[in-house]
Amino acid sequence: MKTKEIVKRAGTLVRPFRVTDGRSFRMKDVDPRYARSVKKDRAKIEKMCKENIELLTKLQEKLYAGSKFGVLLIFQARDAAGKDSAIKRVMSGINPQGCNVFSFKTPSKEELAHDYMWRCLQRSPRRGQIAIFNRSYYEEALVVRVHPELLQHQNLPEHLVTKEIWQHRFQDFRSHERFLMRQGIVVVKFYLHISKKEQKKRFLERLDKPEKNWKFSAGDIKERKFWKEYENAYEQVIRHTATPQAPWYAIPADKKWFARAVVSAAIVDALGSLNLGFPRTSTARKQELARARRELMKPGT
Repeated sequence: MKTKEIVKRAGTLVRPFRVTDGRSFRMKDVDPRYARSVKKDRAKIEKMCKENIELLTKLQEKLYAGSKFGVLLIFQARDAAGKDSAIKRVMSGINPQGCNVFSFKTPSKEELAHDYMWRCLQRSPRRGQIAIFNRSYYEEALVVRVHPELLQHQNLPEHLVTKEIWQHRFQDFRSHERFLMRQGIVVVKFYLHISKKEQKKRFLERLDKPEKNWKFSAGDIKERKFWKEYENAYEQVIRHTATPQAPWYAIPADKKWFARAVVSAAIVDALGSLNLGFPRTSTARKQELARARRELMKPGT
């Protein structure tokens, strides 16, 4: 299948899950069990995912060689929603030289001494590179909103800690992503939406299988008690920060095979819309290459 056809097909698959105008977004409209309705097409969708991943290898090579654009992929989700496995699977064919993955956990003392965007700003992608944020600055309007006592550790001036702080942070996110866009950095944001029932199933699997024990944290159970609060926080984030330039993809995640297919399609759709290509060879460069060829063709070289 030709590149244009794969890109077009990818765009069709992700369209129902792309949010470019958050004002109309409601979390209740995203069914985490959506994959049940397309289960009969699983083999076809998994084949599409494989072809998307193969195409990503080629698109990334052009991205890296051209060094004009950068790509920032942001993954947000509840615990056990499948962020790690989606990144591992979808980016399996990517050249490590042109891709970096950053996992943002609880801020360190040094990070707390700076503004809340500081640690993420340092990891912005260079031109030609793909940066993957496993969690991101959006945690500042998610976990911090659910647990506002965390604001005390940020040592903010008292007059800035008001009921408007979340609106201010939404403004910060939008402004930052607008700035990145104007610098040739493409921003694609994923929210993997898992049901409470499926999360419980995956937690139990982590407890029952020794090879998965390391994935479990006691904090996971604690955060599960705030399910509705996180639901509202994620909805507000998407409603206030989804734009045509930096869309959110609210992806049903109860079935990992489906979530991975949509993630791969969204990245293909984003890269496929760029004017990617290998650098043009200038006349001077052609002459240099010709001299090098003549030199190599000399007897005894």
